[in-house]
Amino acid sequence: MNNRLKNQLIVSGIGALILLLTAVYCITRGYGLYAVGLITLVCFYIIGVMLWFWSRVSDPMVHLTDVARDIAEGSYGIQVEKLSDDEVGDLTDALNEMSEKVAVAEKTRTEFISQVSHELRTPLTAIEGWAETIAYDDAVQGDSLRGIQIISKEAERLTGMVSEMLEFARIQDGRFNLRIENIDIAAELEDAIFTYGELFKQAGIEVSYDQPDKPIPMIPGDPERLKQVFLNLLDNAAKHGGEGKRVEVSISAEGQAVLIRIRDHGHGIPASELPHVKEKFYKGSSKNRGTGIGLSVCDEIVTRHGGKLIIDNAEGGGCLVTISLPLRSGEIHEKKN
Repeated sequence: MNNRLKNQLIVSGIGALILLLTAVYCITRGYGLYAVGLITLVCFYIIGVMLWFWSRVSDPMVHLTDVARDIAEGSYGIQVEKLSDDEVGDLTDALNEMSEKVAVAEKTRTEFISQVSHELRTPLTAIEGWAETIAYDDAVQGDSLRGIQIISKEAERLTGMVSEMLEFARIQDGRFNLRIENIDIAAELEDAIFTYGELFKQAGIEVSYDQPDKPIPMIPGDPERLKQVFLNLLDNAAKHGGEGKRVEVSISAEGQAVLIRIRDHGHGIPASELPHVKEKFYKGSSKNRGTGIGLSVCDEIVTRHGGKLIIDNAEGGGCLVTISLPLRSGEIHEKKN
């Protein structure tokens, strides 16, 4: 264990104490001028020790704290330059080692998710296909038909989860790209609502779409990725807020942004869970929990468009999701690759 810094502080303290005791001795012996000089020297000595402590301990610790926060926020693998061979240097080595190991573990996890997802996709596609084929056979009736329909539905659900995991893997290893073009964002939203219309109808959920008061201008964006966001959020509204039997959707141009709002009338999200709902693999307490990846992927897509995804509880109950997208192409996030 390195005690260099500790020893330096002890020696500095002993030095200051010796000077102070010498000054006291001079005062008791009547050497007032010498005592004043020594006390002045002690003051400068203490200031020097404080400045040394500031540069050798305080500043490096602040920097290491910032790096630790960056690692906690997902910047795995970053390294800090070691500036001294003391306790702070040992802490730097430990932080660098931790960062490297976390990066390796994250890469291993991402590769595992990607490989497993690819392996699952083929058999799930076969199960879905055969289930649909068997369901159309007139010889399959009653409980057998119901069982086949359950198999088909569960296979479809698992396929969606696999797709989410593959999207997550693409984001993690840098293969997640945007194909930016000028798009009619209102039309994309309306298409997503129409796509989910039958699902909402079967679930007994009324969808209310508030048409914009004035035409929404074309905006830069990736139509497929944004439609993916809309479908995911509508699906969440049906799953988690379906008991309210009503979902409200609106779009409007406000200032330099287009705002899309999706609100359900369910129980909402517990206040303690709201700060975490967009984190990877966070599932919360909802009974309809998925992989915990969907909202994380949505947030990444919106962020790379230069926008914001805001999730909050609505007044009067339910959950309100707001998507803010910039009107100008210059605001698209440079991470679009």
